[in-house]
Amino acid sequence: MSTAAAAPARTGQVLADLLPASRVRDLALVLGGAALTGIAAQIAVPVPGSPVPVTGQTFAALLVGTSLGAGRGLLSLVLYTVAGVAGVPWFAQGGSGAGAPSFGYVLGMLLAATVVGALARRGADRGVWRTAGTMILGEAVIYAVGVPYLALSTGMSASAAIAAGLTPFLIGDALKAALAMGALPTAWKLAGKR
Repeated sequence: MSTAAAAPARTGQVLADLLPASRVRDLALVLGGAALTGIAAQIAVPVPGSPVPVTGQTFAALLVGTSLGAGRGLLSLVLYTVAGVAGVPWFAQGGSGAGAPSFGYVLGMLLAATVVGALARRGADRGVWRTAGTMILGEAVIYAVGVPYLALSTGMSASAAIAAGLTPFLIGDALKAALAMGALPTAWKLAGKR
């Protein structure tokens, strides 16, 4: 086997691409990504003074995006969103439907999974600091959609929405980024494909 075939380029692949390619694989990954996000959303801690809880949902959505790539990551989050809107109780705290003030964060996750998936395909999940930057950017995308949606759906001012829908979550997001900083580059090392 040639060197080029034995070791994939630093860019062009995401972790899911290391599995044998097939439509069944892609379907299983999309379904699994949606399920992981739904399960992680059940890890929820209410935040006093905010209609938005701290959840594992955002971390799962970003992990799905980076691991599956932009296309499959987006499809996973679309499936998660459509099923939740249709009544599957797997939004945060067993919620469903599009009426919650936190629904904007779900919409932001669609875009964020696509962005981090595209960056991962360019190698942004292979090193500790690149992974941190990718996760922070993904979180910023989620907030860029979620906070304005929160303000519009509740009638909050911009500053009140930031205070209720962004500020209380920054420490948790830093911890999530730190977890990803270790997990994703380690997965590549274990796969021997860094």
